[in-house]
Amino acid sequence: MKDLSVAERRQGILNRVTEAGRASVAELSQAFGLSEVTIRADLQSLAESNLLLRTHGGAVALNSGSQYLSLNLRRLQQTQEKAHIGAAAAELIHDGDAIFLDSSSTALAIAQCLKDRRYLTVVTNGLAIAQELLGATGVSVTVTGGALRRDTASLVGGDGLDILKRVNLSKGFFGSHGISMEEGLTDVSADEAEVKRVVVQVVREVVAVVDRTKWGRVGVASFAPAHKIDRVITDRDAPSELVEQLRATGAEVILV
Repeated sequence: MKDLSVAERRQGILNRVTEAGRASVAELSQAFGLSEVTIRADLQSLAESNLLLRTHGGAVALNSGSQYLSLNLRRLQQTQEKAHIGAAAAELIHDGDAIFLDSSSTALAIAQCLKDRRYLTVVTNGLAIAQELLGATGVSVTVTGGALRRDTASLVGGDGLDILKRVNLSKGFFGSHGISMEEGLTDVSADEAEVKRVVVQVVREVVAVVDRTKWGRVGVASFAPAHKIDRVITDRDAPSELVEQLRATGAEVILV
């Protein structure tokens, strides 16, 4: 296999990862007779083209056995974009606010920027977000109740949302599997969508935090129609046509 062109070799690697669901650098190095340095470079190139997901020591197929990617894996996707989106979203959050953060990896990027806030109240169904803010003494964290979803480290179920009736939430920040004019914000989990749908009805401002890969995609369950979205924070490579369509509804779209 050493005689393969770079394109042929990378296609072969992608095929192997896709068929198996995942593969380690060591396995691929042995299979293709190449150094681990070369394999890592190939995996990085494929990941940058959004063809697979890099993990520590290997790669995972984007469709590996399920449409649900665990939180730990989702953290590794579009990391730079999520960091920029998280920082921009945090600028909208002020001392004394009460906000909702969902269990998305982009919401986690927001939480990482809130540790110096004072008198801030965060309501979340994301256990990773609660853990992230554990040492932020100026932030009061309330976790909604419900059943545990291990793949997303979140709590779901309508019975756990009674807290929303007792907190005046100014903004809700929502990641999503997709954003489109027809279906609005969507998720691949009906349980997650149920939680978000309830929150959308009680927050004064709905803020979508989505990177460019989410535009034009549609998940199985909608939780916010396009006309309910007040603001979107996304990266500069978001498709301009879709951005302008959403702006035409009155939503503010912030490109970072």
